[in-house]
Amino acid sequence: MRVFLTGGTGAIGRHALSALLLAGHEVSVLARSVEKAGWVAALGARPVQVSLFDRVGLEEVIRGHEAVVNLATAIPPNSNFMKSRAWDMNDRIRIEGSSTLADAALAAGADRFIQESVVMLYSDGGDTWLDETAPTDNFPMARGNHAAEASARRFAASGGRGVVLRFGWFYGPGATHSEEFLDLARKWGVCIQLGRSSTYLSSTHVEDGGRAVTAALTAPSGTYNASDDEPLTKKAYADALAVATERKAYVRAPGSLALLLGDKTTSLTRSIRASNRLLKQVTGWAPVYRSAREGWIEMAGLNDARMSRN
Repeated sequence: MRVFLTGGTGAIGRHALSALLLAGHEVSVLARSVEKAGWVAALGARPVQVSLFDRVGLEEVIRGHEAVVNLATAIPPNSNFMKSRAWDMNDRIRIEGSSTLADAALAAGADRFIQESVVMLYSDGGDTWLDETAPTDNFPMARGNHAAEASARRFAASGGRGVVLRFGWFYGPGATHSEEFLDLARKWGVCIQLGRSSTYLSSTHVEDGGRAVTAALTAPSGTYNASDDEPLTKKAYADALAVATERKAYVRAPGSLALLLGDKTTSLTRSIRASNRLLKQVTGWAPVYRSAREGWIEMAGLNDARMSRN
């Protein structure tokens, strides 16, 4: 299948690109710099330089592709996470960019459109398992994801196959936030716990997320959770960081204090115990890393090996 991929040089996009190529698909990737274009070409994909907000230009480069996969984001680093203006570009990409891309895909004759989203849209579920029928919330940080999902549904309503993949909190090689978490745990014994210890966090290892994208090419229109088999409580998640780095969790921060940080942390402090059963049943996909326990250990080992080489 010919696939047009946006966000293909990002944290999950790199793994999605590798998985798509491994499955034998012919992939064109939106690349915003000469350096990234060279990296894409070296992997065996075709780099394309066009603006995500240029509908005419996108239609031209998408024509001839059966599927469009939108993984484009601009998530700010931890240092700017709480600044409202830091999210402006991410919102524009999610709202205007996703809509423009869906319009271009329809005009170009693509028959599949896959849109990245997050399970953190669900209302707080306590310890209840949440499938795709669970209610979602509207809060400021969710605005972009709701708009992006609406673009995929509009694509489906126009006769194509529109798929929304709701991922958990990304971790793994290349996921900047998780690399910073790992560094804090290893150096200082500070293990991140966002919210009350008994609440749940659904995560997705970036490698499993990349493979889920490839699997979604065969899925019927709809919304699917693409998260770990076993969501962990916030305490268990922090403990998994400690085990992976072989450090005692001297501090689990910010803990319940994160609840006082306002709507910027709403999506992370709630309890989301997402079920991935539907995606597994429909496509046969299954995560390699059952939970963050296994994923953090693998990630810590890769980082150790990288440091020893240097």
